Amino acid sequence: MSAQIELKSRLLPLLVIAALLMQVLDPYRGWVIILVSLGGALLISFLWARSLARTLRLVREMRFGWMQVGDRLEERFTIENEGWAPALWVEVVDHSTLPDHHINWVTGVGGASSSRWHTEGLCTRRGLFTLGPTSLRSSDPFGVFTVQVHNPAARSILIMPPIVPLPAIQISPGGRSGEGRPRPDAPERTVSAGSVREYAPGDSLRWIHWPTTARRNKPYVRIFDGTPTSDWLIVLDLDQQVHIGKGFDSTLEHAVILAASLADRGMRARHAVGLAANGSQVTWLPPASGEAQRWAILRALALADTGEHSLQDVLEKMQSAIHSDTSLIIITPSTNENWIKGLLPLIWRGVNPTVLLLDAATFGGDRATAALTSLLADMGIASYLIPREMLNRPEAHPGKEGLWQWRVTPRGRAVLIHKPGDTAWKALE
Repeated sequence: MSAQIELKSRLLPLLVIAALLMQVLDPYRGWVIILVSLGGALLISFLWARSLARTLRLVREMRFGWMQVGDRLEERFTIENEGWAPALWVEVVDHSTLPDHHINWVTGVGGASSSRWHTEGLCTRRGLFTLGPTSLRSSDPFGVFTVQVHNPAARSILIMPPIVPLPAIQISPGGRSGEGRPRPDAPERTVSAGSVREYAPGDSLRWIHWPTTARRNKPYVRIFDGTPTSDWLIVLDLDQQVHIGKGFDSTLEHAVILAASLADRGMRARHAVGLAANGSQVTWLPPASGEAQRWAILRALALADTGEHSLQDVLEKMQSAIHSDTSLIIITPSTNENWIKGLLPLIWRGVNPTVLLLDAATFGGDRATAALTSLLADMGIASYLIPREMLNRPEAHPGKEGLWQWRVTPRGRAVLIHKPGDTAWKALE
């Protein structure tokens, strides 16, 4: 932490010099009184500013190391003044890169004391950002000197894309009938059910296990034994030539939300899920399961940006890496039929693709999708048209990290139903 003192007003030093010159040229008791008064004020101002520069300290802390769009960011600021001179005003200047997060604050702190307060903000955009560094600005009572204390501590914060409930999108099973790796906890329609798990968006209502649902007061579905379950590979088209719109109301953001929600749904259904994206940095995550894969996919989607590679190029380059028992899920707003050529070798090998076509017309574009959807139907490829309204709902702005949720019982008792996972304060480093 570094500090510096700057001369803000030259008036008082000039008056002291003028009084000194007048006393030298024309000695007079009045000049002495003025010189002593102004000189004393200048000296006090300097000593006051030096005390603040040496003893003012800022501690900035935050909760949580990652968040989703819509989550609440909570921070705690502590200004410590260990010197004798009080800081009549202190301005906190934030140099963070987090969008729509402004922490500029003005307060005061007495000598040998401290001041603490909390701030709350909303994460409005996915990506990797930094909190900090932070600066303090203060001054002496006469406003002669300005004191600046710079705290270089900063922390990276990763904002994940939101995960939203999806309508009933049926993903084509990979390979031919009967192929796939058996998973004992996959929810499929077979003869025997082994256990239950919590309902995930997209599960059929016919799988709901009503006794467990009634007992736990939330929907649960049956898990069937011995069902072959294929891997999911999500191909996210990030070609900058095909996306339109800006900010949240763009095909890019909706494609990322759709990919994140599908990956979450697939992993909840015990599929191994992978991700391929042709962004500014080509992403290739082979299908896998587990929390490590979940975070890898969400991190890649949080940093996803458009690139120059076309969807056709990506499909052609990863031909050998896709197995015949893989469920291929393509997310794109492109209505250009050329990329379908990259699908043909995969289809001949038994790969069953599912195409999720973002309806660019609902984002302000003028692209017609009828020809492409008709061609996909003729080829026997399952496709779904995703309009803007499907994801542009209140559910598309979730955020439970940092939120305490309570339920009031009929007797008026508040019961905690959701507690943030990590509530410890972490200092910026």
